[in-house]
Amino acid sequence: MKTIKNQTLYNEAKALIPGGTQLLSKRPEMFLPDGWINYYESAKGCEVIDMDGNKFIDMITMGIGTCILGYADEDVNNAVKKAIDKGSMTSLNCPEEVELAKLLTTIHPWADMARFVRSGGEAMSVAVRIARAASKKDKVLFCGYHGWHDWYISANLSSDSSLDGHLLPGLEPNGIPRKLTETSIPFNYNNTEEFLSLIKKYDGDVGVVVLESIRNDKPEKKFVETIRKICTEKEIVFVVDEITSGFRLNVGGAHLLYDIEPDIAVFAKAISNGYPMGAIIGRKDIMQAAQGSFISSTYWTERIGSVAALTTIKKMLELRIPDHLIKMGKLVQEGWNEKAHKHNVKIHISGIYPLSHFDFKTNKPLLYKTVFTKIMLEYGFLASTVFYASYAHNENIVNEYNLAIDKTFERLSKMSESELLSFVNGKICHSGFKRLN
Repeated sequence: MKTIKNQTLYNEAKALIPGGTQLLSKRPEMFLPDGWINYYESAKGCEVIDMDGNKFIDMITMGIGTCILGYADEDVNNAVKKAIDKGSMTSLNCPEEVELAKLLTTIHPWADMARFVRSGGEAMSVAVRIARAASKKDKVLFCGYHGWHDWYISANLSSDSSLDGHLLPGLEPNGIPRKLTETSIPFNYNNTEEFLSLIKKYDGDVGVVVLESIRNDKPEKKFVETIRKICTEKEIVFVVDEITSGFRLNVGGAHLLYDIEPDIAVFAKAISNGYPMGAIIGRKDIMQAAQGSFISSTYWTERIGSVAALTTIKKMLELRIPDHLIKMGKLVQEGWNEKAHKHNVKIHISGIYPLSHFDFKTNKPLLYKTVFTKIMLEYGFLASTVFYASYAHNENIVNEYNLAIDKTFERLSKMSESELLSFVNGKICHSGFKRLN
């Protein structure tokens, strides 16, 4: 397998682009330093062809969770092409944004209004801005990962600067104003007591609670009911982040399945199958607060995002896409479990089926992860310790993947630590950031 163009281009990128890539999750050092497939030439379904002509099956995140239907889905692409031919941007507004707002509020009967952006991070920033405007209080309590903006990363500021970054390791607060210290405070998922203690500590100052609806564990009834009750009693705006979880267990937000009653819900990623789009939906009395704050951006009005989202959501409804994602994810998790036991490889599997992942239970988990990634590349798979299911994955593909997992775990089980290090030339993948859920 030749990767000359990939490596050459990445070396150029590191000299021109700080960090080498626009997204932390796509840096090759997160997978296989000096050996990862950095750039693609084309992609279709779940097959990716790199700059050197190598073909791979994507068994990682399918575009960081965006391409829920598969790469270059014909229905979405054709709708987008028509939108481009009709004019994707003018001095007027596109009618599709009204249609999309109607569709989202129909799927979520508790919501009355919608605002649109073009990415998940800015969608969360808009949601928090609206929530603060509505509550007229500054402090945010949050659980989960919610993006790169100041409101969120400020949680890693400490009154003692030497402790900066200790709460959410891997997310450095450099460049965040120190005056934002203790404006956003994290708590752990399903930890009702911790949440209540923070409410008591900051009583009267908390204006927003932000929660990822589901990630690794199901929400406990007491936990979400307590959040809703407290938010209602203290006039706190309750925001549910569905950017990653949305549209994977059901068509819409996962909060609908678990009786979570938010004031605002936020979507991006899977909503538009790889085209830039984000949505903030909410109750009318809360969303109207956007009128009293300046929330406005030119490209939030272009046509492609709305058209892509409408086509994607309608196809998910028609084909019951979440059912397929759950089935594929279950097959993958069963494969991991079976092959790991077969070869006595110690792993821990977690996550909902459409967002599956595992961890190596060794004293050198990143080393094992790096070797695993390199071996799976040899077998033609873009693979790591995560799997995001898409409609393009099918049983045949998963079966081939599980055969490669079998061979990979067998090889791992027979390698000593020194052999593992030698196999990757002593270069181990970087760790990501810590999650609270």
